[in-house]
Amino acid sequence: MTLLVSDVTLTYPDGDGRLTALDAVGLEVPAGTLTAVIGPSGSGKSSLLAVAATLVTPDSGQVVVAGQDIAKLGAAEKSALRREKIGIVFQQPNLLASLTAAEQLQVMAHIHGRPARVLRRRALELLDAVGLADKADKRPHQLSGGQRQRINIARALMNEPSVLLVDEPTSALDHERGAAILDLLVTLTRERSTATVLVTHDHAHLERMDRTATMTDGRLTESVTA
Repeated sequence: MTLLVSDVTLTYPDGDGRLTALDAVGLEVPAGTLTAVIGPSGSGKSSLLAVAATLVTPDSGQVVVAGQDIAKLGAAEKSALRREKIGIVFQQPNLLASLTAAEQLQVMAHIHGRPARVLRRRALELLDAVGLADKADKRPHQLSGGQRQRINIARALMNEPSVLLVDEPTSALDHERGAAILDLLVTLTRERSTATVLVTHDHAHLERMDRTATMTDGRLTESVTA
């Protein structure tokens, strides 16, 4: 499935007027590809992710996620779409201190009512995919920052999403660990055939991406093939 953002404009109240966060933005991300979105703070990168995640409704334009036009969905349908088709990797892992690595993933899918053994097997498979098979029973305080971020990524993949949205996953990591996380995202995008959008400040590894888009003052000012 493809993520399609077409001619999207998003504004917010600003005193007596409106502040434009996204200005006629268009972006298409095919399945199995990764698009990096770069740009200065306040340029609209996070707003783009919020719209793509169906967390914010744009003023105009079209957003199609996994074949569904979100403008045609009600609140409950959008919630189901996020739960079933969209994986979100937040900047901070925000893992639950009392849960093991495997349990962090299992709790994400528990609401679907699948048997515990099935969820456990899926969680262990994903931990293996991110290189943490031997950390399944460790709790957050027993893991490094890079390992916690890997769990964050695995958790976002637990429900086999079509679209993966990633917000600054390397901001709290050193260069080596950050590079490893970016490599992992590239690999998982290919293997899992997700349409992945990565907001990042790290320009060192952009050549690994399929496309790079630059946001400036709410506009997608440049889009090049990496």
